[in-house]
Amino acid sequence: MEEIQCCHCGGFFPRCPRHKEQYYCMKPACRRARKAAWKKQKMRKDPEYQLNQKLSNRKWAEANPGYWKAYRKRNPQKTERNRILQTIRNRRRSKKGETDAKAESPLIAKVDTSASNRIKVAGQFWMVPVIAKGDAVRVYIYEIPTPYQ
Repeated sequence: MEEIQCCHCGGFFPRCPRHKEQYYCMKPACRRARKAAWKKQKMRKDPEYQLNQKLSNRKWAEANPGYWKAYRKRNPQKTERNRILQTIRNRRRSKKGETDAKAESPLIAKVDTSASNRIKVAGQFWMVPVIAKGDAVRVYIYEIPTPYQ
């Protein structure tokens, strides 16, 4: 049996001869990653599946009112982190097409519109393991404006 490298964890595993398209090993984390990749592709390519997911999510939200408000109250660190990352996503979205994108894709929420709150990439670095075995990891460091610190 030929051994191939898992797309998620990077470990080698014997591919099942009956499943020539097997690219993930059978570890639970890798199986979840495979399912997430499948769902992402399905959402992108199948409008009917996308509509069913949207309706299902809406139905769940109506059956569980107040869930997200309580979740944000229980997890203030995650809430703040999401606010910072959403600001970064909004800035990236507006940079893609400065002229016509502003009219088509408005920001989700405006907190502060001053020009001094521009989030800038301070640098791109590679973290290389010295003691333990592992792959190098690319890390982006962002300058966070003072209102978000």
